[in-house]
Amino acid sequence: MHRGRRGGRCGAALPQRPLGDVVPQEPPPASPRLPRQRGPVKGPNRIAGGRFVAAILLLQRPRTRPGGSGRADYNSHQAARAPPFPISAPGASQRPARAAASWYLALLGLAEHFRTSSPPKVRLCVHCLQAVLPRKPPARMEARTHLQLGSVLYHHTRNGDQARGHLEKAWLISQQIPQFEDVKFEAASLLSELYCQENSVDTAKPLLRKAIQISQQTPYWHCRLLFQLAQLHTLEKDLVSACDLLGVGAEYARVVGSEYTRALFLLSKGMLLLMERKLQEVHPLLTLCGQIVENWQGNPIQKESLRVFFLVLQVTHYLDAGQVKSVKPCLKQLQQCIQTISTLHDDEILPSNPADLFHWLPKEHMCVLVYLVTVMHSMQAGYLEKAQKYTDKALMQLEKLKMLDCSPILSSFQVILLEHIIMCRLVTGHKATALQEISQVCQLCQQSPRLFSNHAAQLHTLLGLYCISVNCMDNAEAQFTTALRLTTHQELWAFIVTNLASVYIREGNRHQELYSLLERINPDHNFPVSSHCLRAAAFYIRGLFSFFQGRYNEAKRFLRETLKMSNAEDLNRLTACSLVLLGHIFYVLGNHRESNNMVVPAMQLASKIPDMSVQLWSSALLRDLNKACGNAMDAHEAAQMHQNFSQQLLQDHIEACSLPEHNLITVSNLHLAVWGFFYLSINSNIPVTPSDVSVAVALWCNFL
Repeated sequence: MHRGRRGGRCGAALPQRPLGDVVPQEPPPASPRLPRQRGPVKGPNRIAGGRFVAAILLLQRPRTRPGGSGRADYNSHQAARAPPFPISAPGASQRPARAAASWYLALLGLAEHFRTSSPPKVRLCVHCLQAVLPRKPPARMEARTHLQLGSVLYHHTRNGDQARGHLEKAWLISQQIPQFEDVKFEAASLLSELYCQENSVDTAKPLLRKAIQISQQTPYWHCRLLFQLAQLHTLEKDLVSACDLLGVGAEYARVVGSEYTRALFLLSKGMLLLMERKLQEVHPLLTLCGQIVENWQGNPIQKESLRVFFLVLQVTHYLDAGQVKSVKPCLKQLQQCIQTISTLHDDEILPSNPADLFHWLPKEHMCVLVYLVTVMHSMQAGYLEKAQKYTDKALMQLEKLKMLDCSPILSSFQVILLEHIIMCRLVTGHKATALQEISQVCQLCQQSPRLFSNHAAQLHTLLGLYCISVNCMDNAEAQFTTALRLTTHQELWAFIVTNLASVYIREGNRHQELYSLLERINPDHNFPVSSHCLRAAAFYIRGLFSFFQGRYNEAKRFLRETLKMSNAEDLNRLTACSLVLLGHIFYVLGNHRESNNMVVPAMQLASKIPDMSVQLWSSALLRDLNKACGNAMDAHEAAQMHQNFSQQLLQDHIEACSLPEHNLITVSNLHLAVWGFFYLSINSNIPVTPSDVSVAVALWCNFL
């Protein structure tokens, strides 16, 4: 896993424990931290494909023991990236030992001075530490110096080979020294991270396994290394092995009497089981976790942190199942819980059990996470103004955090939030802004290959939705086809297939491909996913197809089923789409009264969302209905509304197609776009042929 190479704020002294913090005995573990997961968000939103939970897996952070004034604070966004271990001075009972301590501490003091300079003078710090080794120091001093050199070089330079050499020597020497766990296991942890960064995962795994095997008498390190190896398996998508390790960790924590860390292991395992869709195992596990969290008495912030973790899993589980209404009580509890945490102050009272020295996420990160799941809920429910409000708040908070903290999880949160706001823009008729935000996601993914790998399918899906909104059906098909090839996530696959089916319906001459797709998402028989929302959307697509085929009774049956399901879970956008299409069917059949009964509430609901395409469609129907009924004034008012919506959409259409980012729709492999898009000429002119926007957007539905 890639870390920020130079720690906290650029140019600022790093708030680490001093290199020369001399203590008379072997110190406790000095501010270690578990690796952060970079991965997807992905959460249960249909575009993010339910994977955002992977992005927050195993972010347990160790809580430091009390030390000097320079100890790292892991509840702060200025947390040290790799606090060097304090070095114990040799015994002072003999004069030669005192002399050795003098030169050693002098070099160490200089190294610490250079390290804490503003900006840090890393090269001079390294020179001071290197000067220790030619004097043939004792084995303990030599091992610590190699660890410090490896840590500084790894986190603050690009000298990976030198860092690896020093860490390997620290690991080798420390294994021969008894009672030297802090150096031994910190070296193993850092070295495995470095191997993973160099794509030498097969070398990192046996190293971690050996460290885990010999750390069983050291609860803190044993738990930390188990988390780290589980994280590594998760990044490789080997969720079975990761779950097994987390289960081992939970049992070990129970044996050593740490119910808090046991809950962390179990909650992390529950997250992976949710990702694997092993719901029969998830339910009893979450029940057990809930009992542990409620019964555990300890640090209030740690307890509330466990509760947030637990509630986030519950909320994402409901949202992944498309149960927008059912999730409201859990979501409310989660929002209340984060408000409680924000009022608590960490008093730094550390637990007596070393296995409890972990923390899940900083309070500020948890706040952004709660914003994120709130946005997901608002998107699915069709409260787009609320979704935009919380997205803006979360993005503002993220920008502040990223000034102090380069944690990969923050980039993952930002990408997922942008994916949601992009969908908001497309629904509310702001395609140009949506396109610019898609290019912003590309820029973020450019900074991290792993982030791009996790979000490539979502990016192509978003481009496909944009293509539909600007009536570029061939490009939409190409983008959706690429997204299908890239994803293995069932919910995202079903979402893409549903939208691709709408493209084939719009084109009108792709019956063979359309029938094949409809068979694969048949809501009446073996629907591929358990999502209530996606199944309702599949009924809508069948109703839309039957409408175009002139099979109106069949269309009404499918649409009534959609209404039944969407009303049950407050899926407002699907409700509005179903009502307006039913109104259109009744209008075609000549039943103007029934048509009006459908179109009026559709218009009201679409205005509340707001959904420009449904408003445009509804206003056109109201105009024609009132004309047919002889209501000239109402017809004129509806016609004026239709004209206003058409002008807004047409202007936005022209603006979007005029942007250089519009070229992205022609890129069927976004690897090329990520690395090459911004070399396109800013002045490139895309020919715009205004089409009948009312036709272009009226039938478009972005199923959430």
